[in-house]
Amino acid sequence: MAGAGAGSRDKRATAARLKAALGGESGAAAAAELRALLERVLAPAAGPGGGEAAGEALEWCRCLLSGGEPWDSFVQAVRAYDPATLCGLVWTANFVAYRCRTCGISPCMSLCAECFHQGEHAGHDYNMFRSQAGGACDCGDSNVMREAGFCKRHRIKSNSNVPCVPKDLLMMSELVLPQFIFSLIQHLREGYNEPAVDLPSEKDLHKILQVLEPHVSFLEDLTKMGGAMRSVLTQVLTSQQFYKDLSSGVGENASAKKSHEKYLIALKGSGLAFPEDKIACNVQEQGAGTSTLSVQGLAGGTATSGQGDSSDEEDQDGSQGVGKRKRVKLSSTTKDQSIMDVLKHKCFLEELLFWTIKYEFPQKMVTFLLNMLPDQDYKIAFTKTFVQHYAFIMKTLKKSHESDTMSNRIVHISVQLFSNEELARQVTEECQLLDIMVTVLLYMMESCLIKSELQDEENSLHVVVNCGEALLKNNTYWPLVSDFINILSHQSVAKKFLEDHGLLVTWMNFVSFFQGMNLNKRELNEHVEFESQTYYAAFAAELEACAQPMWGLLSHCKVRETQEYTRNVVRYCLEALQDWFDAINFVDEPAPNQVTFHLPLHRYFAMFLSKAVKCQELDLDTILPDQEMLMKLMIHPLQIQASLSEIHSNMWVRNGLQIKGQAMTYVQSHFCNSMIDPDIYLLQVCASRLDPDYFISSVFERFKVVDLLTMASQHQNTVLDSEHERSMLEGALTFLVLLLSLRLHLGMTDDEILRAEMVAQLCMNDRTHSSLLDLIPENPNPKSGIIPGSLSFESVLSAVADFKAPVFEPGGSMQQGMYTPKAEVWDKEFDPVMVILRTVYRRDVQSAMDRYTAFLKQSGKFPGNPWPPYKKRTPLHPSYRGLLKLLHCKTLHIVLFTLLYKILMDHQNLSEHVLCMVLYLIELGLENSPEQESDEEESAGGQERCHDSWFPGSNLVSNMRHFINYVRVRVPETAPEVKREPPASTSSDGLASSQNSGTAQVFSLVAERRKKFQEIINRNTSEANQVVRPKTSMKWSAPGATPQLTTAILEVKESILSLLIKLHHKLSGKQNSYYPPWLDDVDVLIHPEIPRYSHGDGMTAVERILLKAAVQSRLNKRIIEEICRKVTPPVPPKKISSAEKKTLDKEERRQKARERQQKLLAEFASRQKSFMETAMDVESPDADIAMEVATSEQHVSEAIYDCVICGQSGPSTEDRPTGLVVLLQASSVLGQCRNSTEPRRLPTTEEEQIYPWDTCAALHDVRLTTLQRYFKDSSCLQAVSIGWEGGVYVQTCGHTLHIDCHKSYMESLRNDQVLQGFSVDKGEFTCPLCRQFANSVLPCYPGNNMERSVWQSHSNKCMQDLVQEVEDLQEQLGTFPVSISSETNLSKEMESVMKDIKSTTQKKYTDYSKTPGSPDNDFLFMYSVARTNLELELVHRGGNLCSGGASTAGKRSCLNQLFHVLAMHMRLYSIDSAYNPWRKLTQPSQDKNSEQVF
Repeated sequence: MAGAGAGSRDKRATAARLKAALGGESGAAAAAELRALLERVLAPAAGPGGGEAAGEALEWCRCLLSGGEPWDSFVQAVRAYDPATLCGLVWTANFVAYRCRTCGISPCMSLCAECFHQGEHAGHDYNMFRSQAGGACDCGDSNVMREAGFCKRHRIKSNSNVPCVPKDLLMMSELVLPQFIFSLIQHLREGYNEPAVDLPSEKDLHKILQVLEPHVSFLEDLTKMGGAMRSVLTQVLTSQQFYKDLSSGVGENASAKKSHEKYLIALKGSGLAFPEDKIACNVQEQGAGTSTLSVQGLAGGTATSGQGDSSDEEDQDGSQGVGKRKRVKLSSTTKDQSIMDVLKHKCFLEELLFWTIKYEFPQKMVTFLLNMLPDQDYKIAFTKTFVQHYAFIMKTLKKSHESDTMSNRIVHISVQLFSNEELARQVTEECQLLDIMVTVLLYMMESCLIKSELQDEENSLHVVVNCGEALLKNNTYWPLVSDFINILSHQSVAKKFLEDHGLLVTWMNFVSFFQGMNLNKRELNEHVEFESQTYYAAFAAELEACAQPMWGLLSHCKVRETQEYTRNVVRYCLEALQDWFDAINFVDEPAPNQVTFHLPLHRYFAMFLSKAVKCQELDLDTILPDQEMLMKLMIHPLQIQASLSEIHSNMWVRNGLQIKGQAMTYVQSHFCNSMIDPDIYLLQVCASRLDPDYFISSVFERFKVVDLLTMASQHQNTVLDSEHERSMLEGALTFLVLLLSLRLHLGMTDDEILRAEMVAQLCMNDRTHSSLLDLIPENPNPKSGIIPGSLSFESVLSAVADFKAPVFEPGGSMQQGMYTPKAEVWDKEFDPVMVILRTVYRRDVQSAMDRYTAFLKQSGKFPGNPWPPYKKRTPLHPSYRGLLKLLHCKTLHIVLFTLLYKILMDHQNLSEHVLCMVLYLIELGLENSPEQESDEEESAGGQERCHDSWFPGSNLVSNMRHFINYVRVRVPETAPEVKREPPASTSSDGLASSQNSGTAQVFSLVAERRKKFQEIINRNTSEANQVVRPKTSMKWSAPGATPQLTTAILEVKESILSLLIKLHHKLSGKQNSYYPPWLDDVDVLIHPEIPRYSHGDGMTAVERILLKAAVQSRLNKRIIEEICRKVTPPVPPKKISSAEKKTLDKEERRQKARERQQKLLAEFASRQKSFMETAMDVESPDADIAMEVATSEQHVSEAIYDCVICGQSGPSTEDRPTGLVVLLQASSVLGQCRNSTEPRRLPTTEEEQIYPWDTCAALHDVRLTTLQRYFKDSSCLQAVSIGWEGGVYVQTCGHTLHIDCHKSYMESLRNDQVLQGFSVDKGEFTCPLCRQFANSVLPCYPGNNMERSVWQSHSNKCMQDLVQEVEDLQEQLGTFPVSISSETNLSKEMESVMKDIKSTTQKKYTDYSKTPGSPDNDFLFMYSVARTNLELELVHRGGNLCSGGASTAGKRSCLNQLFHVLAMHMRLYSIDSAYNPWRKLTQPSQDKNSEQVF
């Protein structure tokens, strides 16, 4: 027998001899000799000893395996016996691979380039991608892809053609490989040391792996020899006997004994409970006694984990005990205690995987383990081993410092194992895969739980995940969730999950950890100092850990036979929700100024309800909870909708930009399917089953606009600032329109949804194919047919859009090809409601309307500014018909009536958008009226009395004609209504008795309804009296408790129909504008769908509504005619030809435009005059009063500025002044003006020169020098103007900021290390909003917003009066208060900006006095700055200050603020009356008492 260091030839000879001996009679002796040889060659001492020893050992192994034959010929011989049915090529990250959705059974299927190109995929839906985590080729695996997609090489079932492997070919392999693999394991044992707590041993591990790399590469090479060699390797790796035999001899060798001890130590911490967590958790030990977790349950009931497990249990308890909440026992969730147990290994494969995990998945080991997968026996064994180690893998991942790399490698392995449905089903049944996964998920999340502060901050028993933890921030849970989603895509596995009640309970407990996470509390005082970015982690966690598994489960609940699964999920979901409501102490009112966007339990409940009705034909009422639970369920989703409105109204501005980020993410295309859509659907379900009056009043209460909904002209809102009222009212009405219009889960088919989504995105903007794919909300069920890239996507796209081919731009770049909506889509399918739902940025809604307007103008359908069109809705599924009750409830009708009345009376805080939404709701009600009423039900004379509060019934069609005579309102004592007594004639109508019920204000009525409803729900509860709206009873009861409010009786005498007709008159700008169309053409009533009503403005909408009201009821038709007759006498109809009608229509439109223009001009004139009267106390002739303006609009509002840094809006004050971002520049442009209009020629020879003797600058310079020669210096300086050369020009971008914010901004720029293109030390900066260059801030003087008023260019005053006015103004002390002269922040900033202005230009251009530093010189400089800027403004406006308007360059003026700064400094110098130029100019005319001089 040759020694270990023998030469290559000797090795081959020895190998050949041993192989021959093994085949002969002396086989046992030869086997013993071989074993001894391998022990020497592969001894651990030899391995890590250096590269040479490792190389020598591998050389021996090659010789022995080949039996003395050349290695290459041995490899070829083995490859000849490869069955080659699977490709199995393994790749690592960044490898380019292919995925064919047409051929794939599993969504994770992938192919290498060679197999893809050799397969037939023409016309298939495939894509090429760069692998993120690595993968393996699935070609040949019929469990993952269809056989039609196999390549030519793997399509042939070659098993039958491959001859049997000769016994002697792989005989040596079967003997050598067990020892080789055992030696590898010994190296791994020897090299591993348990890392200290603070000192991870990555370097040591890396060193060991480098030494072992040749060994692993050798194994990898063996796997590439094909199926025959893989079969031997499988036998070796999975044989329990080999492992037992080689492990039993450990005691004889000291080195082996030591490595075995290390292995046992490493194994000890492999149970789920581990002591390392104690460091993080021991701060909470005081809560330890409250948990129900048992030591035995957590540690698996084994003594091997020792004392460490016990202490860890306490501290896990502590981390959980924060809420003192009953927690799920981990032990009870598992059927097999081995999930929690310390690992036990029975074969090489198990220990090899153990060390692979311990060494954090080295790439070479991963590749070797995956290369073996084409062997089916190995695949099953390895999958079971992987599942056995699953908890240990996740525990190691949690502690890893390289979790990203490790995550990718774990998924690299698991995706190959769990994509195969048969294999996944087998390990689910045999190894409790689902139990393990759910348990491990729970275990991972339990380490980062904190007490929930939602609702009852003090006493809440609910715990949620902390989104700031690394586990969530770094997506460490991703591999586990990815595997879980993967196995749930298999029907057999998902059904097992849905049938297992214990698993469902555990899963709902897991989901509840995310319920209410990342709570936002509205900042009311200071701006938040640090903007937390945890919301990224929160949204990602809900989408990946909750929503994706939900979609996986839903994909298997598509047929009637799966009804029981849905019932199970809904049942346990409701139980979890009830536990959650109890834990947060929720009764019926959400805590104010709090919002969480994360309600996964609500969304599970909603989506399974939707699926039950849509696919499983379940009766909705059989799975819905009672009314009280529905009332609770609606509160938090409704709170989110109200908070969205608050965020867009800038009520959360102090919380920073991150809160807007959350609002946008909530509706963004990747999240909306799993967030806003289920929320709105759940609210629709609740609305369809709850009392409609209760629901409508709840909506307005949540949106905080209850106090605004009064018919009085003034009101007091106790919960909302007046500047937010309009946008919140718009938000409430828009939400109601969305709630009542959307049919995504209420009856639309998948194709209809896809079409609606696509139309909405294309209407906002033209889109490229890729951006459209990204923007359409992806249905996460891969087999639904809606997933982007499917055939239906292309067919819908071609139906709704035209393709605009790529075009070259002038610069040479090419613009991408875009899809734009077809004309018929704009005409019939444009749905503003869907656009509002899907817009991330509010500007996209305006963009869609602008494009719609452009289409109507271009096609000649409507020339003006159209309103959003009304689109007919898909019919409701019968289960949701109750939703229409909202449109036919008195509370909504009272709100609509009130808002129409307020709009007609021009009350403040009501916009065109409010009117548009009100009309939309009325039209929805008419489109969905319950039944046609009989015409003689009610006589028209029944208008005088209101029996049941405001309206007699609940049908909108009949309520529209009902007249409201008087309304009692609560108003502030200053309101105009207080002074109006009810007319004496009404006393006979019994105002005190019969009218009382009719005049009760809507909101006290709503309060009564809600209280009654609450009592019904709680009548069996002893606590009923205590829990009836404790927080809002004050708000909702009749507001007599507020002392400053008083009662007034309003005479209304209007119905909804009369208000609509008057509104038409108001919108058209002329009386008697509405004429019932059916009087000329009766056919209108028979065929009301007239194209001319499809597109138009507010008048068109009113006409359309009145026509529908008339069509539905003859009584309505008659009352409309009566109202019109009262206003306008009947005119006999005459026949008009179509040509004449066109001419008349054109003339009518022109007349309307002229009238609107005149009305606007008159209103501007009236406002200007009222301002002049109040501000300057100027008497005006009575003849000037053109029209009456409401008193609320007469005063000029205080100027409000928006700070572009902190985002807050408010006036500029002396303590906290606001400033205008300005650029100060020295300019000599004015000095170049010439008196001559003849153009100058540039010199072309030396003789020709330009002498500036006739420029403006030269003339003024000569004039001043001449004056100073003959006159006193001070009078000379008051007689001229400087600034023609080197004058200071002040210009602005128009943006404002707080001066203190600006200082902080400048400080941050100074600390910024990035190289800037400007000097911060000189005060230079860029505007934080538009990035224009600036170098100073001009303070805005506090006061009225005068510069925004409209001034007339002509006046009817005589010239003498105007002269006197100017003189009087000069003699006034000025408008500055005394405080300006004292040290205020405003005065300091004004002084500071004056210094900046002086330092902008050179000293020679500021000092023209003979005595340096003369006050007269300062006076001249300031006066000249004003003149220079006026002159330059004149240049910008084309030479005329009155008619120029905004300059062509779009320059914004800052003259107002500049003059205030100059005026403050000018007051230090008094004008010498002897030299006052104005007095000098005007005195002669006054002496003569004649106006002719002027």
